[in-house]
Amino acid sequence: MVLVTPEGMDTRPTTDRIKETLFNMIAFDLPDCYFLDLFSGSGQIGIEALSRGAREAVFVEKDKNAISCIEKNIAKARLEDSSKVYKIDVSSALNQLNSHEPFDVIFMDPPYDKLIEKKVLEDLSNKAYVTEETIIIVEASLETSFDYIQDLGYEITKEKLYKTNKHIFFKKA
Repeated sequence: MVLVTPEGMDTRPTTDRIKETLFNMIAFDLPDCYFLDLFSGSGQIGIEALSRGAREAVFVEKDKNAISCIEKNIAKARLEDSSKVYKIDVSSALNQLNSHEPFDVIFMDPPYDKLIEKKVLEDLSNKAYVTEETIIIVEASLETSFDYIQDLGYEITKEKLYKTNKHIFFKKA
């Protein structure tokens, strides 16, 4: 199924090859999981998680064009019953999610090289819905340093480098 993506350079859809590699790495974690997709863009990552058996995907996106794409893609995939879309900034959404079941997988693809992932990881470090079992995946530029990660109470469990970016996998230490 071909998904709609926002026009312009405000979002960078994850390439099909990178997405396939990512989902092969987390395939066993997806069945019946709660999946949080931060900086959702077109929603393709959360939708892929649902198509591979996730119980629920929560999408967080504040860009109006991207939200429109997410809603169209969820409808096209007929996944409305297992999807929730938060049309606000990530920081506000993380607070609104305080009563949510623990997430099994949290994926974020923030704008590169702005240290946004550090702020989000700080916010997540004290949330009840992030447990020692939660897998946190950050898509970042190859240059992004995560040298602060232990100070926030996380450990890097996996790292996958691609030509232009990387996926870093974390868990609470």
